[in-house]
This record gives sequence, C-alpha cells and structure tokens, in this order.
Amino acid sequence: MTETLDEAGRKTLKAAGWKTEANRDAVTKIFRFSNFVDAFGFMTRCAFWAEKLNHHPEWSNSYRTVTVTLTTHDADGLTELDAKLASKMDKLAEA
Repeated sequence: MTETLDEAGRKTLKAAGWKTEANRDAVTKIFRFSNFVDAFGFMTRCAFWAEKLNHHPEWSNSYRTVTVTLTTHDADGLTELDAKLASKMDKLAEA
C-alpha cells in the first residue's frame, strides 16, 4: 500500500492553489481556459501523463472550465502520486 502524503507535500499542494476536500482526503482545483478547445487540449495532455503514472484524476469539463479532484483510492487519501500529477497539471495549464 502507498503511504499518504506528508504535511510538507500537502502544504505544497495548497500553495499551488489546490483546495482540500471537506469530507475526504482529496484536493480539487478548477482550471479555466480561453475556450473549449484549450480546455479539452489540456485534458488530453493530462491524460497522457495520467496513463504514464497509472494514476487517474476525477475530473469534469464544462465549456472552458476543467475541475480536477485528486486522491489515491488504494490508499484512501492523498499520496505522492497525487502531488506528482498535480504538479504536472499545473505546468500543463501554463503551457
């Protein structure tokens, strides 16, 4: 089983704008883009990384907005995998 994320990792996520979920050990972030194509492109680029890490987000898309929630179901909470995918998503959103 994977260990849950330490306090330093959680602070890093918070500093990057990821919000803690109230009822479970997960974080959520809303990404906004200029249009649907940019939002969908972001999701496509993220999907490749999610597959590479074998770690998949809970997410939704509405026009130019992508809402992402990260948690590791096998660990019942946040792990280093969530921190890695969050960091990658933040970088891809800037591209």
